Amino acid sequence: MDARFVAIDELTAPPSVAVVVDVMRAYTVAAWAFAQGAEKIVLAASLDEALALKARHPDWVALKDGPAAPGFDAVNSPGLLRSTDLGGRTVVQKTTAGTVGALAVKEASLVLCAGFVVAEATARLLRARGCDKVTFVVTGEGGRADEDLACAQYIAGRADEAVTDAAPFLRRAATSRAATELTEGVRQGVHPDDVALCLELDRFPFALVAAQEDTLMVLRAADSAAVHPAGPAAVHP
Repeated sequence: MDARFVAIDELTAPPSVAVVVDVMRAYTVAAWAFAQGAEKIVLAASLDEALALKARHPDWVALKDGPAAPGFDAVNSPGLLRSTDLGGRTVVQKTTAGTVGALAVKEASLVLCAGFVVAEATARLLRARGCDKVTFVVTGEGGRADEDLACAQYIAGRADEAVTDAAPFLRRAATSRAATELTEGVRQGVHPDDVALCLELDRFPFALVAAQEDTLMVLRAADSAAVHPAGPAAVHP
């Protein structure tokens, strides 16, 4: 597989296949939302859009980075979200980098969103689709976030079935700037378990597939084992 690793602002044209990586914490949170029963996640382009969607759909669950804020139901923390019952709910997510990256590649024919918690499922889906050229979007720190690059490189290796030892990649993520800031309380809206939860390799068996639905970019969980190479992903569960 021809893997390319780019920052959001290095995208010059829509790639055919994109994997948008945000380990700490957007797509770890998204995976937990599906594990807690969410039906779908709408990726908002701005806080104002998230609030507008929430206003039109009061039963939707809106979450954002940082501290709690009026109009939002939750913050972008897996540790805080994991005890929330989201059965059948729609989540609106707006984060600093992860959602921005997904919206930047919305014209791609296949958009996957990933972190370590869905790494193998993501790689399996890439193999099932026969993807031979993949653009990995490293979202954090203008493309310099080592936790995102490490995860992207690990998934690329697994897609080629070449990488078996995840430990070096997880170590890089554990010592990244983001992990340090979360651990030391530099960032707000944080649970003490957030870093550990972001580093749980293959915690979930599904991949995260984003696609445009009407005017919205919508993220859904997909059982990568059930994906036909020429067909759509099967929604999980």
